[in-house]
Amino acid sequence: MDVRRSGLGVLVVSQLLAGLGVASGVAVGGLLAEQLSGTVVVAGLAQTSSVLGAGLWAIPLARLAGRRGRRWGLGCGYALAVLGTLLVLGSAALGSVVLLFVGLAAFGASTAAGLQARFAAAELTTAAYRARALSVVLWATTLGSVLGPNLSEVGARLGERLGIEPLTGPYLFSLVAFTAAALTVSLGLRPASPDAAGEGPVDPAAVDVGAAVPVVQLGFRVALRLGLADPLTRLAVVAITCSHTVMVGVMVMTPLHMGHLGFSLDLVGLVISIHIFGMYGASPVMGWLTDRISAVGVLLVGVVLFAAALVLAAMADEPSMLLISLALGLLGLGWSAGMIGGSTLLASSVTPEAKVSVQGATDAVMNVAAAASSAVSGLVLGWAGYPGLAVVAAVVLVPMAVLAVRTALRPPRPGTPEPAAQRSSTRA
Repeated sequence: MDVRRSGLGVLVVSQLLAGLGVASGVAVGGLLAEQLSGTVVVAGLAQTSSVLGAGLWAIPLARLAGRRGRRWGLGCGYALAVLGTLLVLGSAALGSVVLLFVGLAAFGASTAAGLQARFAAAELTTAAYRARALSVVLWATTLGSVLGPNLSEVGARLGERLGIEPLTGPYLFSLVAFTAAALTVSLGLRPASPDAAGEGPVDPAAVDVGAAVPVVQLGFRVALRLGLADPLTRLAVVAITCSHTVMVGVMVMTPLHMGHLGFSLDLVGLVISIHIFGMYGASPVMGWLTDRISAVGVLLVGVVLFAAALVLAAMADEPSMLLISLALGLLGLGWSAGMIGGSTLLASSVTPEAKVSVQGATDAVMNVAAAASSAVSGLVLGWAGYPGLAVVAAVVLVPMAVLAVRTALRPPRPGTPEPAAQRSSTRA
């Protein structure tokens, strides 16, 4: 257990650093894109490029983790983010918006690695504490995510002092943070050996998989088909995808909506901070709840939280700080419930030899769907306003709600008090 706690500590530190790196860059990515391109339309694609990059990198990083262990998957993800950050810095020096988008796509590998870390955490403990371990790693992102945007002004001044484009200054913090995260997992995690207990951090993949259970390298379609074939795994895949898509679609347009209503940047920042705290700050509570009442129960809680958030958002067409703050706070809590409940269910409902591939396919689908949501949400906002955006998000939520209710009402098979655990050990 000491070995596993040490490994969890390594993951927590790397998540804190990665969260700082992501938030530092994302905070100014759109502004840099607008400056290089001269148009607001292209600026809106900056976030989409990063999210899409996270989806595209999820599969190869998962395959690498399956072949070589989580240490390699996580370390290479953060190393790619370092490369992406360097490309972003180069794009400003060369005045190339194309190079910027390529850099932001590589930058998105940090998100793919950060999401993979939650599954690594789930592999470090027993089923009874799996959700709590997973939630602690997600929680570690909170500090970096909240601190990162507040370094924008400091980074801009640093960039000015170094004689580079001020808007690229915050990316210097991202560069340092991603480098530190890559070194942390590369040096801190190592493959387990029979006599390794108590000697230090270990590679999470080696703890759970082991030599007796070979990891199967599945293609994207095969892994996704496997995930959707089983009712429990299908619920996990749909819940993770719907939760992330709903959250991103509403969240990315909230600052623009608040700007149209005349709110100051300080108030916009406050609302986003409330939202981020809902996403990550409450994750240990969601993890504890998942271990106590089941993953399916927490997914139902997530549906209720999302529904409440979207109802409030639909009512927030007037300048009401209270309504928007409540809507975004509940939106973050709904994401936390959906992500932790869905990820825990996914970690326990797939066979050990295939789970890395299925997890990678799920994260790829989740991020691509979120990228599409980010791109389309602006059109929906312009066409139907913020209430219309809430209605469209509610439609996206329906599959998750239907599957969660159906699974909760389905009677358990005789003699299978823990269906998820039993299925994971008996499925061929």
